[in-house]
Formats: sequence, structure tokens, C-alpha cells
Amino acid sequence: MPKAARYFLGLGSNLGDRRKNLTRAVALLEKAGIRVRRASSIYRTEPKGFAGQPWFYNQVLETKSDLPAAGLLDVAQSIEKAMRRKRTLRNGPRRIDIDILLASGQAVRTRRLTVPHPRLHLRNFVLVPLREIAPRVVHPALGRTMRTLADESRDRSIVEKLD
Repeated sequence: MPKAARYFLGLGSNLGDRRKNLTRAVALLEKAGIRVRRASSIYRTEPKGFAGQPWFYNQVLETKSDLPAAGLLDVAQSIEKAMRRKRTLRNGPRRIDIDILLASGQAVRTRRLTVPHPRLHLRNFVLVPLREIAPRVVHPALGRTMRTLADESRDRSIVEKLD
């Protein structure tokens, strides 16, 4: 049996009960067999890309799974669908968003999926929670730790720890 892969997932919600949406997404991931090893605090974050929307609640999870990255993407998208995510406006409001940020230090590039997430190093709403739970994890393409990327980020959007 292949060794379980370590994945870091970014969760975000800015519609409905944002905290409850994050909690439900975590429960659905676990129900699907994704083992949550660590969870960051929840952060209230300023929207990126489309400013005229409610602020997000964001969280990062360290997980383990026997699935390949494409299989994990299928699980994430099925959870988004089950939670009634509507894909209307790029970077627009959503009940839940689940992104694969990192995959066992590996790079994945397919038509459907790019890991590490191509904008991970540009976004404090994932860098700050990653720095909290995985400060020494190295970005495989940039060769820099999450702590360094977060500390040197040029993103000036607001990221406030809630708990």
C-alpha cells in the first residue's frame, strides 16, 4: 500500500455562517477519509480580487490521505457541491472554497490542478495560517519556508486571528 501523502488545504467562506461552513467542510473531509492532522486558527480576511463582498473566514489544514492529488481534488469539489457552492464570479463570494495548497513537497501540474497553488506565495490569507501550523515547510518551487514567505509577503490585505 502506498504511503499516505501529506496535503495542506486552504478553506474559505464568506457566505452564511462562515465558521459553521468551515466546521462542516472539515467534518465532510474527515467523513471522506481525509485525516486532519492539524488545523490553523480561523482568520477573518479581507477579500482579494473582488472587493465588493463580505470578508472571509479562512483556515488551513494539514491532512493525510491515501488519495493522489487528483482524487483529493475530486473529494474537495464534491464537498463544495454538497455545500451548495456556486461558481459564478472569479474570486467572488462563496459558501465554501477548498484549495489544495501543497502536496507532500511535490509539484503537480495537470489541466485540472496545479500544486503548489500558483498564488499561494502572494496571499496572506493562506500564508499566515500556514506560518502558524507549518512554519518550516518549504515551498517546493520557491525553496523558501512558509515562515519566510509570510514574513516577506508584499500582500497588505488584513488578516485577523479569531481564535
